Amino acid sequence: MAHLADHGKRRCRWVNGPLVVGAGPSGLAVGACLKEHGVPSVILERSNCIASLWQSRVYDRLKLHLPKQFCQLPKLPFPEDFPEYPSKNQFVDYLESYAAHFQLNKRFDETVVSAKHDNTCGMWRVRTNEVEYICQWLVVATGENAECVVPEMEGSEEFGRQVMHTSDYRSGEAYRGRQVLVVGCGNSAMEVCLDLCHHNAFPTMVVRDAVHVLPRETFGRSTFELAVSLMKWLPVKLVDKVLLISSWMILGNIEKYGLRRPSLGPLELKNTQGKTPVLDIGALQKIKTGEIKVVPGIKRLLHGRAELVDGRILDVDSIILATGYHSNVHSWLQVDTGTEFFNKDGFPRQAFPDGWKGGSGLYAVGFTRRGLSGASMDAVKIAEDIGRVWKEETRQAKRITACHRRCTSQN
Repeated sequence: MAHLADHGKRRCRWVNGPLVVGAGPSGLAVGACLKEHGVPSVILERSNCIASLWQSRVYDRLKLHLPKQFCQLPKLPFPEDFPEYPSKNQFVDYLESYAAHFQLNKRFDETVVSAKHDNTCGMWRVRTNEVEYICQWLVVATGENAECVVPEMEGSEEFGRQVMHTSDYRSGEAYRGRQVLVVGCGNSAMEVCLDLCHHNAFPTMVVRDAVHVLPRETFGRSTFELAVSLMKWLPVKLVDKVLLISSWMILGNIEKYGLRRPSLGPLELKNTQGKTPVLDIGALQKIKTGEIKVVPGIKRLLHGRAELVDGRILDVDSIILATGYHSNVHSWLQVDTGTEFFNKDGFPRQAFPDGWKGGSGLYAVGFTRRGLSGASMDAVKIAEDIGRVWKEETRQAKRITACHRRCTSQN
């Protein structure tokens, strides 16, 4: 920071380099890549720690769904002694070490309330509760999972039982012997149901949409790794066919258990709509044995019960919403600056791999719908792009300084 001034109640700070909003993996990755190019940055974070989603809003049993080589951030791999699928705590330890290794400049408890490009001075004005930051480049790293999606359900006020989002779920220990309705059918829903089974609860999973369920490993090899290898040689549609045939051979016909497959293949669906296939780690076997029940959508809630769309009524002690997250970009990025870059859902309008750069020094990282590997690719591009301008401006500044010194000495 090169300058600090007071303007009324809000202090004004000039940022020497890019301002990054969000200290999750995406924000840390872009900060590290910038550092490697010799570009300083400031990372703002609304919580009191890095990677707050991983530290405070995920369940205890969570492990990375993909092998660690596909989840490491740029410039620093995972420790060799980490398992193939690191745990939540191991991943947080890695991120803490990553931030320390690159000596990233993080500012915690700084919630951005607005960001607007000032066309008069050609700079970004980014306001938090107490400070207005002035910067040439703004990197949006708040990501795809900024806020919880909480659907409205008819009868919620009458229900009279616990309703929580998975962001508040830690363990099934408190649910022993209870009937738990888990709304959703993604990886989180499946793993929460499995965890509830391990703690002798009775989970019922509400599956409203079609879903792809794949084995996490195919013939002794990571399914994701297999898909990546095949896509080097085959088109996506053909790779999808290979994945679905191998999945049928390993898992059998899952549709008879209430899990309808989408019409598009798993990779094509991920690429076009951002919907991630479930990588099964044991929940499907519990579904087959009936330990996890599968039901269609909820029509309405009653007192201590749920009426389903097929007319059945279930006794329910608790509801856990595994309904995902959404972007919060439009809650703070001013419409007149972000409307051309971000769509109504808070994602870049340009599809991957072209959604990382906007106009007027605006960038986005962590919105690729391709997990940590997608965020890492964007971080590398952003740092290279800003780094080129930074080096040129630095050279010009040095030439001006040298010229000024020569003129002064001659006089």
